[in-house]
Amino acid sequence: MRDITCKLLVIGAGPGGYVCAIRAGQLGVDTVVVEASKPGGTCLNIGCIPSKALIHAADEFARVAQCASGESPLGISLAAPRLDLARMMQWKDSVVGRLSGGVSVLLKRANVKIVQGWARFLDGKTVEVETEIGVQVIRAEQVVIATGSKPVGLPALPFDGPVISSTEALSLKAVPRSLVVVGAGYIGLELGTAFAKMDAAVTVIEALPRILPQYDAELTRPVDERLHELGVSVLTGARARELTRTKEGLVVEQSDGSLVTIEAEKILVAVGRKPATEGWDLEAIDLDMAGPFIAVDERCRTSMRGVYAIGDVTGEPMLAHRASAQGEMVAEIVAGKRRAWERACIPAICFTDPEIVVAGLTPENAKALNIEIVHDAFPFRANGRAMTLASDTGFIRMVARADNHLLLGIQGVGTGISELSAAFSLAIEMGARLEDVAGTVFAHPTLGEGMLEAALKTLGRPIHI
Repeated sequence: MRDITCKLLVIGAGPGGYVCAIRAGQLGVDTVVVEASKPGGTCLNIGCIPSKALIHAADEFARVAQCASGESPLGISLAAPRLDLARMMQWKDSVVGRLSGGVSVLLKRANVKIVQGWARFLDGKTVEVETEIGVQVIRAEQVVIATGSKPVGLPALPFDGPVISSTEALSLKAVPRSLVVVGAGYIGLELGTAFAKMDAAVTVIEALPRILPQYDAELTRPVDERLHELGVSVLTGARARELTRTKEGLVVEQSDGSLVTIEAEKILVAVGRKPATEGWDLEAIDLDMAGPFIAVDERCRTSMRGVYAIGDVTGEPMLAHRASAQGEMVAEIVAGKRRAWERACIPAICFTDPEIVVAGLTPENAKALNIEIVHDAFPFRANGRAMTLASDTGFIRMVARADNHLLLGIQGVGTGISELSAAFSLAIEMGARLEDVAGTVFAHPTLGEGMLEAALKTLGRPIHI
């Protein structure tokens, strides 16, 4: 096969890689992107998108089931619903297929050449790609590594048989009678909650003292309460030890040291993700590392000139939108523009029930940085729109500097609050003060009014509470 030469080579077509390639193509940069699987990467194909589709479908089923049980507060009743998981998965796959196909169209529209296969570095400007029709050599002036991440396994519970990762959980053909989730982070709780709503008996095991340890306890408390309402058994301070001999159960060491066996048709191991740095022959270019991650500067440059890295391979937060923003920045740098990473915040969302949003600094973060702050929260139980949705659990919290009221962070927990994350981030990124939010007219009745009320409450002049 004839060698390919280009100005920019992007390895990985996930949310970081494909955005980088599209933006570079728009700027007239001769760009090639290599992807071993489908365009869109983990997030689109086996992560963010399919999991949110499954969560939505599970929510719909749970609402109908509530109506069938006669417990709907809205006075709606109907016959018992039936769940066809295979059809649900078919719908989920159709959403993924449409989006993945759309990425391919966008890449081609930007004049980006797509090479499907597995890339291996020969040097800092050359890779070999194992394609279906042979080995393709690509030479580039500059390279972007956007290979993403993969699930972390446990030595005692290797992925096989009943032990599954989030990838297999999103492709199950039937709802398991019993599901044990090892790890109470956002991946484990999002999927565990979804399957609990589909009538699986779910047990969550977390080694640390509480669920969602990356979020503060005030934000996670409503999620914990909802898990108990759904009948999810949560064991904190507990560790998964081994499968039973029949592989139909899991031996767990509880916080007091005692052992208990839990029935488990399926065991979802969701203890985190690690950067996908193996199998690419990265040792051929000997990049500086930051622990397991590729070390980069404020322009995503690695220790080798002309080689960039973006997304999950560069460290926390391992979020798709961070990767996309990095990818766009690098594309513009390659095109000759002056850019650097100067983001005030990167929002994080946990799609549990209820949802959690964290943008900027929490009160604990600010205090750790010795910043004098003011902070307060407005509860959704005093929000008209939340009450009309029969879902008034949660709150919105503002964190601001004490001296000038500059917003440092906005957090919240509540049904549908993920859609407010853009407003939270925009306010922080634009350098808004509490007075700016308080002086904005918010539409009524909306959940967004909680943002206004939180600002007013933090200023000491609340209206509706």
